Amino acid sequence: MRKYISAEANMHEMKLEQMGAKVEVINSLMCYVTFDLEGTEISYVYNLNKKNNYFLERVEPYPQPAGTFKSIEDVIETIKIDIEQFKNAKRCKVFDLFIETNKAMTNVSRNFEDLYLYYNVPHEYTEQIKSKINEIKELIDEAKQNSERVYFKKNPDTI
Repeated sequence: MRKYISAEANMHEMKLEQMGAKVEVINSLMCYVTFDLEGTEISYVYNLNKKNNYFLERVEPYPQPAGTFKSIEDVIETIKIDIEQFKNAKRCKVFDLFIETNKAMTNVSRNFEDLYLYYNVPHEYTEQIKSKINEIKELIDEAKQNSERVYFKKNPDTI
């Protein structure tokens, strides 16, 4: 089986190089980690990159890159904190709406990319979309100011 996978990887490498890519094959272990929080699946994937750092991403309940870390201990600590935060959020009455909204925002991001990769979009649409994104950012800031903080083991990464 390993021989087949290696041959398949060589074919992929060759095709990408023919497209103009520089390809570096790294033999590494990819780990898939799953938790079941009372019926909600929280899943992560991480692997070692070419700089010997771990790349971590949450894949369920919605995709979210978590970052690059120098040690597996940092990866585990990040997952631990994330799980604590989800356990806390799960107690909220609007948890399902939170998950649904995050999935919708991820989908909108993909829609926006498809729009620009497949269509010649007039400038005014870009400005309108950017304006709506700024409105959402302002609403998030307003919600933060008017909401009780419930998790204190680390500070928010983006707000």
